[in-house]
Amino acid sequence: MKPLLRTSFAIAIVVAGLTLAACTTQPATGGATGTTATGTTASGTATGSAAPSGSITVFAAASLQRTFTELGKEYEQQHPGTTITFSFAGSSDLVSQIRNGAPADVFASADEANMAKLATTDLATGWPRDFATNTLEIAVAPGNPEHVAGLRDLAASDLQVVTCAAPVPCGAATAKVERAAGIQLRPVSEEQSVTDVLGKVESGQADAGLVYVTDVEGSAGKVEGVPFAESSEAVNTYPIGVLEESANPGLAASFAAYVRSDDGRTVLADAGFGAP
Repeated sequence: MKPLLRTSFAIAIVVAGLTLAACTTQPATGGATGTTATGTTASGTATGSAAPSGSITVFAAASLQRTFTELGKEYEQQHPGTTITFSFAGSSDLVSQIRNGAPADVFASADEANMAKLATTDLATGWPRDFATNTLEIAVAPGNPEHVAGLRDLAASDLQVVTCAAPVPCGAATAKVERAAGIQLRPVSEEQSVTDVLGKVESGQADAGLVYVTDVEGSAGKVEGVPFAESSEAVNTYPIGVLEESANPGLAASFAAYVRSDDGRTVLADAGFGAP
């Protein structure tokens, strides 16, 4: 019986070894099969997921035109096979277009109030997210020929002043600084976007206009900026959101993440935007 026992014991060891080897080489089964840890790279691409491709349309506030155009080009260079198209206008106008069915994948607003106008059903889960801040500055002609020194000077009856209309983020900010200064401006024109205000000062159609710090910075010397203390009472926060009806949600989320990445924030900071 002893030889038989030794043989049976040896067979048991071999079987156990084969079983252990099979367990170490077979993949795990269930919902986690084949999954890897994912995250977001500095360029806005989710690691462990397919590379973004195709095209999207980004609706963005007019004050973002210079920076987003640059970010779009950089993103396309880093992600061959992608196309980012932009539509720039006042945030309130863009919200109306989205509500009326305009095809868009991403929306970047110059304030939180206009982003909030989009119902939760209009935005993809997890969005929007803040990515920048901005404040107002007085834009005047180079050399400041009217000698504008502060916000109160804009109330002078002989100055041609232009502001944004109330529904536009820069218009809402203008109302806040007016209250902070205890004055009421009488603009000769109220525009639907901050770039329209800037254009009227650049062309000489207005003596002064309330625009963002970033607009003065990006004017290439066509206007001069006059800072004023009350601007701190109206800091605009910029959120970005992926729209639920996006035809390319993967690329939309990737670009929105890129705006918020280190690369995106560098471009925004260089243009004068503050951190979110």
